[in-house]
Amino acid sequence: MIYGIGTDICDIRRIRASFERHGERFAQKILSEAELAAWRRRSARWPERGVRFLATRFSAKEAFSKAVGLGMRLPMHWRRCEIGNALSGAPRIVLHGDLKTWFEARGLRAHITLSDESDYAVSFCVVERL
Repeated sequence: MIYGIGTDICDIRRIRASFERHGERFAQKILSEAELAAWRRRSARWPERGVRFLATRFSAKEAFSKAVGLGMRLPMHWRRCEIGNALSGAPRIVLHGDLKTWFEARGLRAHITLSDESDYAVSFCVVERL
C-alpha cells in the first residue's frame, strides 16, 4: 500500500551558488558522513561532479521528506537521511537515528530514483507501508 509519494526538481545553479557562498559547510549541513566522503572524492577529481552530487542528494532528500509527509521537520533531518547505493548501483535510502526509528515504527519502505541534466537534478520517491 502506498503511504506517500514525493518529487523534487532542483536547480543545480542554485546549489552551486550556495556552495560558492558557504563552501564545505553547505555540504556538511546536507550530507551524511558517508555521503561527505563520496562527495569529497568526486569533487577532487572533477569539481562540477561534486556540485551535481550535492544537487542530486539535496533533491532526493526533499522528495523523501515529501513522501513521508514530514517536510524538513523533526525527526526528518538532512544528515539522518542518506542516499546510498545497492550492490547493483541503484540508489537507496539509508536512515539514521530518530528518523530511522520513526520510519521503522510505521512499517515503511522507500524507493528513490534520481537524475540530473545540465541545469537540473530531479528525484522521485515512493514510500510504501509493508
